[in-house]
Formats: sequence, C-alpha cells, structure tokens
Amino acid sequence: MNFYKFTPLVKTLIWGTESWQISGVENNETPLVNDRKTLNQLVSEQKDLLLGEANYQRFGDEFPLLIKFIDAHRDLSIQVHPNDEVAKRHGKLRGKTEMWYVMDSAPDASLYNGLKKQISPEQYKEMVANDTICDALAKYHVKEGDCFYIPAGRIHAICGGCYLAEIQQTSDITYRIYDYKRKDKDGNYRQLHTQEAAESIDFKVQDDYRTHYTPLKNESQLLVDCPYFSTAVYDLTESMSIDYTELDSFVILIGLKGEATLTIDGEDVNFKGGECLLIPATVQEVSTCGTIKFLETYVLS
Repeated sequence: MNFYKFTPLVKTLIWGTESWQISGVENNETPLVNDRKTLNQLVSEQKDLLLGEANYQRFGDEFPLLIKFIDAHRDLSIQVHPNDEVAKRHGKLRGKTEMWYVMDSAPDASLYNGLKKQISPEQYKEMVANDTICDALAKYHVKEGDCFYIPAGRIHAICGGCYLAEIQQTSDITYRIYDYKRKDKDGNYRQLHTQEAAESIDFKVQDDYRTHYTPLKNESQLLVDCPYFSTAVYDLTESMSIDYTELDSFVILIGLKGEATLTIDGEDVNFKGGECLLIPATVQEVSTCGTIKFLETYVLS
C-alpha cells in the first residue's frame, strides 16, 4: 500500500471532544479503516519500509507521533508536559513536545501559551493555591491559521471555542496544574499534579510564543522544525507534485479544509479536510489535484 487511513478514536471529555486520528499510544492505538490491525501492528510488520531506516532504529515498533483534532467547548486545564529526562525520572518512557495549528474556531477563541512574567517555583505553587496562576500566563486570541509550538516544559491551555490540530510525541503524559475548581460528573475535583508539574516547568519568559509566518499559496511553508517532528502547511489552489525521494521518513498529511485527489506513486485517493493519511517512507512522490489545505509532518532522525 502507498497510503493508510485509520479509524479515529473519539473521546468525550469534561471540556469537549478530541479525536485521536493517528495514534500508537498503548491501549489507544488507532485501527486501520476496514481492518482490525492497529497502527503499531502495521509498524511491526512494515518496519523501516513504513517509518524509514533511521526512524525504525530510533523508535522500534512504536509509532512516534500522535495526531489529534481538538474541539474545545470549555477551557481545558492549565497544564504542562515533562521533557524526556523528567518523564523518565517519573517512570515514563518519554516526555511530550507538541504543536497546535488553529482551524475554523469561534470568533472569541483564545488559548494560553507560556509565562508572560517571571515567577519562581515558590510563587508558582502559591499562585496555584490562591487561584491566580492564570495571571502569570500569556493569553492569545486566535484565528484560523495561527500556529503555536509547545516544547515540553511550557505551561499552556486550550480555551473554549478553539478547534485545532495537534501534533505531538507519542505520549499521554500530562501534569494538570489548575482546573478552575471544576468538578467531574461524580462531583469530585479532578486530580492536580502540582509537584510533578513544578519539576517539569521551564520558567524562562519569552516576549512572544506565537509562530510567525507569511501564508503562501501553492508552495510548502515550514512551521515547526524540532527534534521530534517537522511540520509544513500547504494551501493549494492548483496541482502540485511533492518529491519525497530524499526523505527517510513516513509522512502524515492532515487535512484542514477543501478536497483533492492525491496520486501517491501512481495510486489515487480522495483526500479532504478532517482526514489524515499515513504515507510510508518508501513513497517517492505525491501529486495533488484540487483545492485543499493540509499539514505535512514527518520525523528526521
């Protein structure tokens, strides 16, 4: 096969829904469409032919990325993810670095990303205890096309009204810092991880946490390039060919809006917004015909 589609895992949560489009997380693996085979089973069968030689040596039979669509009806908790070193100290396999690409969201949609003022670990704990931690965070009003890179250690939260695509390391480790004193369906406060988060937070302050780029038509626009993934956006109104002959990695295409026919090494597939395709490392060329906007992500080891 020159491409694979998966059946998403849709999760309904206290704040809205998230659809795990492509996942190799243990006990949360996405199955192939019309097949009971899971993503990691596919990796185990195809090995470097799917992931690429260097990626298979690095990750083995666990797929390295998790792709989600997040539809926030209410604010998510204020949270942080540990880096690989801290996660291993806590008995986890790896940390979690991620990115967000905002899709068609509510006019008043916003999110938190990073600290806007310097605070100490002691002040952090005090602000969590007295319900003022949000006062220390940078808040952004967002619209379609906005992009944010969230390296492990950066405090963040998606707020109600946001609809976005998330690309992250294969990890489900989240340390919840603050949850607005909300109660779950059983009347209980959700667990906080104040101490674990304190060990994970990067307390450095930046002037701006938004990824700035100039939107382009009919060419690749790089958004994020980090050790865990590289991601570009394509906004196509005309046909295009993408050459992957020199890329030693799988490719994931994340449909944002529109519809096109893709020809993947001679094999045609319909592709539209809201869908994801996994393309093996052996594929050399993808051609498009249609009007479509999508993200392209892969891993360079």
